[in-house]
Amino acid sequence: MIPVEQAQKQICAAFRPLPAEQVGLAEALGRVLAEEVTARVSHPPFAVSAMDGYAVRAADVATVPVRLKLVGTAPAGGHYEGRVGPGEAVRILTGGPLPEGADSIVIQENARRDGDSVELTAAAEPGRHIRPQGQDFEAGKPIFRAGTRMTVRDIGLAAAANRPWLKVRRRPRVAILSTGDELSMPGEPLGPAGIVGSNGLALSAFVRACGGEPVDLGIARDDSGVLAEMLAGAAGADLLLTTGGASVGDHDLVQETLQAQGMKLAFWKIAMRPGKPVMFGQLGSTPVLGLPGNPVSALVCSLLFVKPAFAVMEGRAPGGETETAILGSDLKANDQRQDYLRARLGRDAEGKLVAHPLARQDSAMMAFLAQADGLVIRPPHAPAAKAGEIVPVIRFPSDLLGI
Repeated sequence: MIPVEQAQKQICAAFRPLPAEQVGLAEALGRVLAEEVTARVSHPPFAVSAMDGYAVRAADVATVPVRLKLVGTAPAGGHYEGRVGPGEAVRILTGGPLPEGADSIVIQENARRDGDSVELTAAAEPGRHIRPQGQDFEAGKPIFRAGTRMTVRDIGLAAAANRPWLKVRRRPRVAILSTGDELSMPGEPLGPAGIVGSNGLALSAFVRACGGEPVDLGIARDDSGVLAEMLAGAAGADLLLTTGGASVGDHDLVQETLQAQGMKLAFWKIAMRPGKPVMFGQLGSTPVLGLPGNPVSALVCSLLFVKPAFAVMEGRAPGGETETAILGSDLKANDQRQDYLRARLGRDAEGKLVAHPLARQDSAMMAFLAQADGLVIRPPHAPAAKAGEIVPVIRFPSDLLGI
């Protein structure tokens, strides 16, 4: 068995950043930028008023009340073409361009208009209620780094910066093959000893959540000929995921069949729980990751090994998911395998993160995984731990596209 960290490094080393493609901004949500993005315009493009009111020279409104001559209007989308001189004011609306000569805004709540004059009752300071040109961002300056995954907020910023097209990494294409005579798809009739196969659908959802394109090859029976035929559907994929059949039992044919087709085995078996029988190799140009058949193990291993591989393919640095939390209950000493305990995460009275490992940690119990908010990491041979100690955790993403 090899350590988790060594497995992660070997897996990540097998991948390279994917080629870039150009997409419209409307299609860029969740995509990862392949290059730095600069603004094509400044925002605001010129100095504008931040409030409805009157554009004035601050020197004219140093002492109040004062009455100024109203010489024009500067609405949003229009502008006052003249210059504000001594003793003059221009009616201005939010977003209206600051007239030449003016250097301050008096809000309309502090003004009383009377025909072609206005009385101002609050003193003005230079720059008051003015958004200077380029306050938000400037033309030609970077607004995103390469490797940024575009969020809803990022889409809005890119639109404001006049970037209708973006270069992003191609989505990783992941082929998924489940194996086992006992498996049936949800909704299909079950045999006398059958179970519903959840891994294909769960892993497809995981790939989509990570920004990839899943190709579900279906369920292969425990027959080397059938396996070989169905594995042909993985041609051209950036990664092949298999579930089940990666061990060395009489019916665990995945490794044997893949090696017969030319797969070079890098390793199998990782010193971890859940997920010990993990296989990794290379079939031609396609990396192959053989995951355990137990659904909890498959998803935990996906989080630990598939997600970092995606980061490399997207041109980002893998890692950074681990943080610390206060342990909410006592734990026994650990054995030689690194343990990933499903846990509920919450906050104490001081707002600190607290992890409560769930009572049952069976790798076939999906209901407990669904209840969990993250994983408590127990290193190999970790001594017994008491409630209140600090432990490393991996928090599950809380948004819609989380694990």
